Amino acid sequence: MTDQVDVVVVGLGPGGEFAAGALAEAGLDVVGVEAELVGGECPYWGCVPSKMMIRAGDALAEAGRVPALAGEAKVAADWSRVAERVRAEATGGWDDRTAAGRLEAKGVRLVRGEGRLAGPRRVSVGGRVFGAARGVVLATGSRPRIPPVPGLEGTPYWTNRDAVAAEEVPASMLVLGGGAIGVELAQVYARFGCAVTVLEGGDRLLAREEPEAGDLASAALRADGVTVRTGARAARIEHDGTSFEALLEGGLEPLRAERLLVATGRRTDLAALAVDTAGIDPAAPALRTDGQMRVADGLWAVGDLTGRGAFTHVSMYQAQIAVRDVLGDPGPDADYRALPRVTFTDPEIGAVGLTERQARDRGLRVRTSVVPIASSARGMIHGPGNEGFVKLVEDADRGVLVGATSAGPTGGEVLYGLNIAVHAEVPTGHLTHMIYTYPTFHRTVEAALRALR
Repeated sequence: MTDQVDVVVVGLGPGGEFAAGALAEAGLDVVGVEAELVGGECPYWGCVPSKMMIRAGDALAEAGRVPALAGEAKVAADWSRVAERVRAEATGGWDDRTAAGRLEAKGVRLVRGEGRLAGPRRVSVGGRVFGAARGVVLATGSRPRIPPVPGLEGTPYWTNRDAVAAEEVPASMLVLGGGAIGVELAQVYARFGCAVTVLEGGDRLLAREEPEAGDLASAALRADGVTVRTGARAARIEHDGTSFEALLEGGLEPLRAERLLVATGRRTDLAALAVDTAGIDPAAPALRTDGQMRVADGLWAVGDLTGRGAFTHVSMYQAQIAVRDVLGDPGPDADYRALPRVTFTDPEIGAVGLTERQARDRGLRVRTSVVPIASSARGMIHGPGNEGFVKLVEDADRGVLVGATSAGPTGGEVLYGLNIAVHAEVPTGHLTHMIYTYPTFHRTVEAALRALR
């Protein structure tokens, strides 16, 4: 027997939760399917708790620069207090029961279990099948990508979930992967006394960002005592019951540590969703969508599944578009020209749009500039901890920014204005002649505009 509804939303992370709630509030009969926790990765293991940990680590570091903050640092230095706050506040207001209650109050019928497509406009959950008159929204997110390193499988390695949930700081830790998750957690653990080594197979950290960003992240980690090994790949992982040993390619000296954190990216699993029943290749790395987030007739996808970046803000942005389309409301297509992202290290590294390399690879005639944050009045006032820079990438033929990086004490916040500039294609001539508040880190943007070459 098939239960007939209007819409089935499979996966209730940030994007799916929003879509299900908004469609139900619009008067549709909506079933929301979730196998784990309503709210997804972000509030329980990702964005929210990790930033609490980062805040505590930053307080420790800042106290070393500003002795007046020693009292705050003494509280932050107690990992057990940090872990308690993460548990309390990452679940307070976001706990599964409360989140589920909010959805149900909007009219969503919550079904627990693994949702799979069972043909066009059909979803199976356990032994139940739902037919969706309007269609299905897929929003099941992603999982950590575990590399096929010999010996790794079966060992008690950590993913980001384990690192966030830990109640004790290990004496030492190896981190496989120098992307955003790896460098953020490496810095946090190092600041709480863990001897951390980051292994990155590429030639720099944060490989998807500007080279200057990777260099800054390396310098910041090393300043906190982290050993950074780029161009280093694990050939084999061994675990003797108490510690890990990483044997490296090229016969380099093995590395040992109490814990091993695997932070080598995220992956989607389309086969688990049985997308083949809807005529979609289950081996594809992501679901291809049009500008209204449609995968096929009666099928939409939002979030990590679309391959546009494993960011909560992307999922929420796409969910709004999908909701409009399901309801038949006109609206603009998805626009990823100004996709923003932030690596929440100290200093923060924010970026939007294209890197210089990406812009040149697209055949653009490019002008760039790089200006250190420390050269601004606010940078001078800030003093210790003012490492960072603003880098601009301009399409010289059109006279507009196509990319920018804002790295510094508040790099993610400074990024906002640059995000607008890239998204709205504001002429750089107009930006140059704006009034920039004194004394702020934002004034570095003005200097960078004047330095474009």
